[in-house]
Amino acid sequence: MFAVIKTGGKQYTVQSGDMLRVEKLAADAGEKVQFNEILMLGGDKPVVGAPLVDGAAVQAEVVDQVKGDKVINFVKRRRKHSSKRTVGHRQQLTLLRVTEILEKGADKSGVKAAVGAGSIAAVAAGAAATAKPAKKAEKKAEPKKAEKKAEPKKAAPKKAAKADKGDDLKKLSGVGPALEKKLNEAGVTSFAQIAAWTDADVADMDEKLSFKGRIEREGWIDQAKELTKG
Repeated sequence: MFAVIKTGGKQYTVQSGDMLRVEKLAADAGEKVQFNEILMLGGDKPVVGAPLVDGAAVQAEVVDQVKGDKVINFVKRRRKHSSKRTVGHRQQLTLLRVTEILEKGADKSGVKAAVGAGSIAAVAAGAAATAKPAKKAEKKAEPKKAEKKAEPKKAAPKKAAKADKGDDLKKLSGVGPALEKKLNEAGVTSFAQIAAWTDADVADMDEKLSFKGRIEREGWIDQAKELTKG
């Protein structure tokens, strides 16, 4: 029997005992994980999902956390002020050994679901972002009643709001108003944040905002480091 699973935005055809490399999962070597997004089960009686096969799963053991082959990106701009840039990248991957294909009972197996490492970081960041404004709202709820009488003193908060606006991300190569809005909505408002991105952060942003390698291609991290110095 074989199964077609979906993980990290890709599809894989697997059988019991197969070794495969997938986008990095939040699991340590030796742990057992379960893929619940099963698109098809093959065998004597093939089952095609609509879109997923109900109750089916594929279990696998994490062998190791590895890196893919190095990809070199070379960019040369032939302009009045010409520039060259070489960037290397190695995608973080998880090496797995498929142990079992379940046709039914995936929800009762007790094995933790396979979750991408970037997804957990995004969920944690989203939870923190929603928690902070809630606390601020509670503190400001009572003083607002007293401030209604002193309307002329509202000029001070406006200056503070302008100060928190963040950096002009349009200074980065290839970033216009629309792209700047996307980055701001994802919580990226300063050059310092971009300058501190790791390979995992770049891969997460590429997948979340569909940049298709633009971060490395345009050299945003290098540009952000220069802009923070200035």
